Amino acid sequence: MKKFYLLAVLLFFGFAVTGYAQEGVPADQVIKMVKDEYDLGKLKFKKGTTFYMEFTNISKKPVIVQNVMVGCGCTVAEKPSAPIMPGKVGKIKVGYDATAAVGSTFKKDVTIKIKGAQPKTVYFTGEII
Repeated sequence: MKKFYLLAVLLFFGFAVTGYAQEGVPADQVIKMVKDEYDLGKLKFKKGTTFYMEFTNISKKPVIVQNVMVGCGCTVAEKPSAPIMPGKVGKIKVGYDATAAVGSTFKKDVTIKIKGAQPKTVYFTGEII
């Protein structure tokens, strides 16, 4: 009976550790971001902005951006539709609506999911005037 409990506990921990494992290589081994944090400066209230987060494919294979996730409803992001070839630059279009309270600062995140790599999170900051 002790062997059964021991086996059950070992199996449970084995599955628990496997569930938390990250897939793929670190994103920084596949892409090189131009910036890890973008400063948008001062934005007028409700006068949003659009900008591009750029990266270079530093791997030897095409990079496929599977998904781009944003941290809140005030931000939208558009991933590249085609694979980014080795040595080439990819762009992620990001829009921010600037509806936070006047006088406030913000720090928002955009998480990039690359096929075969761990997610990469990039930030942008600014102030609403």
